[in-house]
Amino acid sequence: MRDLLTALEIDRVTIVGHSLGGGIAMQFAYQYPQFVERVVLVSAGGVTKDVSFALRLAAMPMGAEALSMLRVPGAVPALQLASRAIGNVVGSTRLTRDAASLPRLVGGLRKPGAVSAFARTLRAVVDTRGQFVTMLDRGYLMPDLPVQIIWGEDDLIIPVSHARLAHEQLPGSRLEIFEGSGHVPHDDDPDRFVKIVEQFIDSTEPFAYDPDLLRAALQTGVRQYANDEPNDRESDLA
Repeated sequence: MRDLLTALEIDRVTIVGHSLGGGIAMQFAYQYPQFVERVVLVSAGGVTKDVSFALRLAAMPMGAEALSMLRVPGAVPALQLASRAIGNVVGSTRLTRDAASLPRLVGGLRKPGAVSAFARTLRAVVDTRGQFVTMLDRGYLMPDLPVQIIWGEDDLIIPVSHARLAHEQLPGSRLEIFEGSGHVPHDDDPDRFVKIVEQFIDSTEPFAYDPDLLRAALQTGVRQYANDEPNDRESDLA
């Protein structure tokens, strides 16, 4: 991301990250704050350790590699048929809400090298106990960063409780929970999603990167706010 922005001569951006991309967005913001104006987290990974059983299973030895079966002729069309049948018979429920997205999501895994790339990426952040990389451990470094959190109430991949925890741990963040939505809220209600993101961008000032405040935060482990009084910082530590 850093190299791409540099090559395109783009100085600063608002990053929108979904699922694993949400964790990447926050890690990028901590590592390269000079590039970042705002962050939008959508059903983001890396808030705490809980993830779905399916992802834990995929992180096991040969778990993700089993997805190579998708290359068998007719596998993806069969999955598409099954997802449509589930939707027609059962309807949209908490357990079936994301079924329609599965064929599109897994279809990309048929591309050469996609399964091995997925396996490496997954195991870099998830094992059988859950997620072991958190995006909140460096939250104190960027307390003035504008953050919008968007989540599906019925997300079975990354529970909505993660959204509320992130909202609590990121001062000044905004939270929108989509009722009747699963792990892909931007697919479930794209108009509402775009409206929220546009309002967030229009109503917030870009993050002002200050290397002195970042240095002080790293040295003290305390959130450093622009124009803070010393007593404010001491109370934050308490």
